[in-house]
Amino acid sequence: MLKSFFTLNKTNRQWHLPIVAGLSVGIPLLLGWWLNNLEAGKLGSLAGLSILYIQSNQLIERMTILMICCFGIMVSFTVGLLFSFNLYLAPFALAFLSFAVHYSLYKLNLTRPPGNFFFIMLASMAICTPFDLASIPQKVGYVAMGTIFTCALALIYSLLTLKQTSEIQVKFPRKKEYTNIVESLTFGFFMGASLAVAFLLKLDNPYWIPISALAVMQGSSSKHIGLRASQRIIGTLAGLGITWLISFANPDALFIVISIVFLQIIVEFLVVRNYALAVIFITVLTIFLAEAGGDLSADTNQVFTARFIDILIGSTIGIIGGWVLFHEKLHFQTTMRLKKSKVIMRNLRKDKNNKS
Repeated sequence: MLKSFFTLNKTNRQWHLPIVAGLSVGIPLLLGWWLNNLEAGKLGSLAGLSILYIQSNQLIERMTILMICCFGIMVSFTVGLLFSFNLYLAPFALAFLSFAVHYSLYKLNLTRPPGNFFFIMLASMAICTPFDLASIPQKVGYVAMGTIFTCALALIYSLLTLKQTSEIQVKFPRKKEYTNIVESLTFGFFMGASLAVAFLLKLDNPYWIPISALAVMQGSSSKHIGLRASQRIIGTLAGLGITWLISFANPDALFIVISIVFLQIIVEFLVVRNYALAVIFITVLTIFLAEAGGDLSADTNQVFTARFIDILIGSTIGIIGGWVLFHEKLHFQTTMRLKKSKVIMRNLRKDKNNKS
């Protein structure tokens, strides 16, 4: 685990993609600051994360995939807003959405990282906001504008770099149908459960628990999930310490907005090379994004303590979810039950048709 904090892994990611990601996230936020509407800028910058779904070396295929993912992010955000009216219904809505997103990405062969992460992240954030039916079209509109800007930026970026790029496409093995159903059910259950736990604990920002659980469950094996959880907890603690020191300078909104651009670039450079180091900057980035336009030095200790507790609880739930996700015996038994249920349903339909 200690070695993982100091090792930079090799990657075939192009050096200019983190810069484009920083622009995709940062430009909407800068526009929001300039127009004195940082809330709109935040929503546009969250939509800008869809730039990371550039997953093909063919221009038409790349833009098609990106537009599908942008639409999916808009739908996820909208569903989250619509079901934010009820604390009891919200976990079930997030669970169903998480299942649908994971299953749909498999069907579309879009399981390559970041996978389901940003869809569920935006839904989690939206479902934890105070319900205001009148403001939903406006919020969705800001996200839509962010996705439009992202697609335009991605098109320009692709036209400039695609011909010079000889990036090796990593092929991810396609899972069997029932395996994906079990995985989708697992993601759905633990996302809903983590949100329910956050609501029961009456946390100020309950979405951090499902997001942390989701980040840990992105691991590629049970061992990797345990390592990822420890990296997230330790990295978060280090990131909180750095942010705590910065808060003493009481930085203004413009400093925070510009810092977000550079932090996003650093995160995208590190996340595929060293997740532990990336988490340090992710922590600073998320706090800056949440506090943009506010007073970072206000109630500093309370905010940082709450954030660490949120991530600690979420990571613990993620470890449990990861254990279920990679438990072969449990997967086998669930798959057999699904197959048995399918046979029973088919026989019932045949009997009904024969009687009619």
